[in-house]
Amino acid sequence: MGVMLAARLLGLLLLLGLRLQAAGIAEPPLPTVVLAILARNAEHSLPHYLGALERLDYPRARVALWCATDHNMDNTTEMLQEWLAAVGSDYAAVFWRPEGESRSYPSEEGPKHWTKERHQFLMELKQEALTFARNWGADYVLFADTDNILTNNQTLRLLVEKGLPVVAPMLDSQTYYSNFWCGITPQGYYRRTAEYFPTKNRQRRGCFRVPMVHSTFLLSLRAEGISQFAFYPPHPNYTWPFDDIIVFAYACQAAGVSVHVCNEQRYGYMNVGVKSHQTLEDEKVNFIHLILEALVDGPPMQASAHVSRPPKRPSKMGFDEVFVISLARRPNRRERMLSSLWEMEISGRVVDAVDGRMLNSSILRSLGVDLLPGYQDPYSGRTLTKGEVGCFLSHYSIWEEVVARGLARVLVFEDDVRFQSNFRGRLKQLMEEVEARKLPWDLIYLGRKQVNPEEEVAVEGLPGLVVAGYSYWTLAYTLSLAGARKLLASQPLHRMLPVDEFLPIMFDQHPNEQYKAHFWPRDLQAFSAQPLLAAPTHYAGDAEWLSDTETSSPWDDDSGRLISWTGSQKTLRGPVLDLAGSSGHSLHPQPRDEL
Repeated sequence: MGVMLAARLLGLLLLLGLRLQAAGIAEPPLPTVVLAILARNAEHSLPHYLGALERLDYPRARVALWCATDHNMDNTTEMLQEWLAAVGSDYAAVFWRPEGESRSYPSEEGPKHWTKERHQFLMELKQEALTFARNWGADYVLFADTDNILTNNQTLRLLVEKGLPVVAPMLDSQTYYSNFWCGITPQGYYRRTAEYFPTKNRQRRGCFRVPMVHSTFLLSLRAEGISQFAFYPPHPNYTWPFDDIIVFAYACQAAGVSVHVCNEQRYGYMNVGVKSHQTLEDEKVNFIHLILEALVDGPPMQASAHVSRPPKRPSKMGFDEVFVISLARRPNRRERMLSSLWEMEISGRVVDAVDGRMLNSSILRSLGVDLLPGYQDPYSGRTLTKGEVGCFLSHYSIWEEVVARGLARVLVFEDDVRFQSNFRGRLKQLMEEVEARKLPWDLIYLGRKQVNPEEEVAVEGLPGLVVAGYSYWTLAYTLSLAGARKLLASQPLHRMLPVDEFLPIMFDQHPNEQYKAHFWPRDLQAFSAQPLLAAPTHYAGDAEWLSDTETSSPWDDDSGRLISWTGSQKTLRGPVLDLAGSSGHSLHPQPRDEL
């Protein structure tokens, strides 16, 4: 009842502010907020974390900074000091609480090991921040872990407007992990509930009461019951596990303070924690993947310009060239792809894709392009599109360059790739293992849509590799000089079909015997990473899905009309189902998509 009343009062105040503004009368000032920054070994995420705080749309004159750092093995302290020196004077107050020289806790096994002493010290720090906020007279205190990036610059305003005692913005991650629990057992442990996934996936939207939020949340110092609340010491009746987030959940219950999570907007991202035996480098790799996910799903992270960052050192990872096929009229996709490679320290070279919209019958005749007799899309039954011709010609030009320059091995990307976690490290390890086993290979898929995954055979001695079966997509693959020569020798321009149908023909795994009869020899040595290292950024049906091969005109149609072909299931997220009988394919429905 008290929570609802407070929310209504805040709504009335905001409405009053709008009316005063319309009448030319100054608005009442926004509530005061303390931003509590608790950082340990956060060098990898601090630039983006601080950049997000800088961009919060909230008057800095109404915000105080409370900063603590401790037990660091990296440059966290120096980064925070540099940032505070640059922006601290913009804020109403700054409190700086660095810890001494100790780099670890006495009983910890590594920097990611959570000991009882570490939990206790963190709770003590949060209590200090809470006491500072109370003494300063703040209305709210925002706690946000340093690997939680608030990419929505309205987050603080939106949370304040909720008028709730404790409210968290639901954060996205690389997995189903988030910063709230929907259920908790009588012993204080996590309890699975039917509400969690619909909430996490935003199938239900709004603000929901939950037993726990953690990592990032706003605490109202004016709410009923908050005066009795403490992070530390634990409540006298506390018997649950000694973990800071569980102690916090119990403290809220004991004080009668309601806890909510809100998911009606995308607020930002949180890094999935690593195991206690893992390293800071493992955590950094995870965070790089989070940056890449934000580049795809948006809004992207932006690092602060006020902190010095370790320099990036991009390389070709042992390949002779790294090609990125990208349409000039899709600058956002190109920029995202180049940013992703930069974050992973991969040096890529853009190849302007052949734009199907610029092709006509005269150009195709001059290139010697003709349709493979009898070709139809395996699902819709449609013919080849100009977009597919442009895609094929784009890959073909790379194969030609590989042969002309004598490049031993190359890496090829299209510009709609969603990279899997630790892409760079996993690819490096895979290629080293292939080299060590002296495996003869022509092409290795890194991203594709498997059609019959249960029929694919693992390569002996190489657990991360399978012999490639019939597949869709040419998102990402490695290609050898020998492989490029084989592809060119087949003279595919004179009997063209989509490039992702052509490749399985060349390694003799295409189910259509009529198509295969036009090409000989079919001896391409093709393999695939397993698990896959890349997936599409979006699928058909997704709000952001865009295809220049599916939304295109037939290959021999010069009218300029664009047709959105919806019959093909290649671009769907789900399993492969019925195929057009006229295509001659013989495939079985699959229970799952192996992306």
